[in-house]
Amino acid sequence: MANTIVNNDTADWQKIATQVLEIESNAVLSMQAALNDSFIQAVKCIAQTRGKVVCSGVGKSGHIASKIAATLSSTGTAAFFMHANEAGHGDLGMIGEGDIVLLLSYSGESSELLKIVPVLKRLQVPLITIVGNADSTLAQTADICLLATVEQEACPHNLAPTASTTAALALGDALAMTILAARGFSPDDFARTHPLGKLGRRLLLRVEDTMRTGENIPLVHENTPFAETLLEITSKRMGMTLVNNAADELCGIITDGDLRRALLEKKIDLQQQTAGTLMTPQPTTAPPEMLAVTAVQLMKEKALNHLAVIQQQKLVGALSFHDLLRHRIL
Repeated sequence: MANTIVNNDTADWQKIATQVLEIESNAVLSMQAALNDSFIQAVKCIAQTRGKVVCSGVGKSGHIASKIAATLSSTGTAAFFMHANEAGHGDLGMIGEGDIVLLLSYSGESSELLKIVPVLKRLQVPLITIVGNADSTLAQTADICLLATVEQEACPHNLAPTASTTAALALGDALAMTILAARGFSPDDFARTHPLGKLGRRLLLRVEDTMRTGENIPLVHENTPFAETLLEITSKRMGMTLVNNAADELCGIITDGDLRRALLEKKIDLQQQTAGTLMTPQPTTAPPEMLAVTAVQLMKEKALNHLAVIQQQKLVGALSFHDLLRHRIL
């Protein structure tokens, strides 16, 4: 068929698209009926296994099976996709003791899957299926069968797998997220499986990973003259300096804003001042092990641009909003 447009009615296009979304939305909502005893059994079966979940399907159902395997893997359940056509040519060897097999087929009669069922039975692995036909062969041979039946496909001809695959995907997500909760999979656990993503950075990166240390910390003593204090602020380029007392304990902070207010509001001779007279005492601090995202929340709550990092009552670092931006925490 030539790639030509035979229907130029854009209003009709919008109508079709709207119908697709409505049909698929209804298909997803209808999956609530599948959250029955079989669903609970499937959750328990997978959550308690020490093995892997092997997901398989053919065609569009195969794509959904692959996505479910990826979702399970990223949320604490070891899983992988096995191509049904390759299963009978050696890939069944990937299935081991303690594993679970999850097969997807809307008709429940996919020949490629039916051919491997006898082998799975001999391996004595639990078999869970997601099908659209409760009377199908796969439904009847499964240890646990989840029904993902839809009234119609979103295809105008009711042919292309659309609503049925969306429903199966939603049911798979519901299964994965319930298992996540059953296993107590935490945001920290999620971050460990996504270390290169933004969420991984937000949940794994700590203040000690982003703070400035050693000679890079802007720091003066409380008796440091104004000129030297200004030089420290300027040279370290953090827009502030921290202040230690005679016992080398943190006692204050001086920001660019403090200097401007001292000059414009107090109308004092800055040349006669020391760091101790200009500083804001008792600055907000954070421990080095604090999550960087928690430090962001603290700075926002207190309307701060900087934090002093303290460990065992000693200054070990300095943190700014710019540092957090540089590490893409914000």
